[in-house]
Amino acid sequence: MCAENGDRKLCIICSKGSLDMAYPGLVLANAALMEGIDVIMFFTFWGLDIVNKKKMEHLKVTPIGNPSMGIPNSVAGLPGMTNLATVMMRREIEKLDFPLVEEFLQMIADAGGKLYGCKMSMDMMHLTRDDLFAEVEAVVGATDFMEMSEGAQIIFV
Repeated sequence: MCAENGDRKLCIICSKGSLDMAYPGLVLANAALMEGIDVIMFFTFWGLDIVNKKKMEHLKVTPIGNPSMGIPNSVAGLPGMTNLATVMMRREIEKLDFPLVEEFLQMIADAGGKLYGCKMSMDMMHLTRDDLFAEVEAVVGATDFMEMSEGAQIIFV
């Protein structure tokens, strides 16, 4: 699978399913596509939540264990803090006029980005193809992904 438009190809491995970890991969994929770079996104482990139809619009931000949030763990672990952090991040996303996760994925797919689920992670989490966002092209194994990513720049999120 060589790059259709030249030498540039980007593979983004999305391994985390929180709201704050979904957007970096989505933003990078969109930016690369706007620059004419071929994009493959591979969703593995908890990153499958980003393309799971039941979870994709309900991703959360977890403040505990996140030193960049500036909230001590003793406070971050209190009931309601995850919901508060999520609401705050969603407000900031809305202020910046960024699309919701599902809309972002659709934009990426419409622009020619390729979306794939990880077979091992799907099996481990007892998910089926029907659980995934419609634009996910296929569920593939690690060896298939290795073939797809040959010659690409790889970013692990």
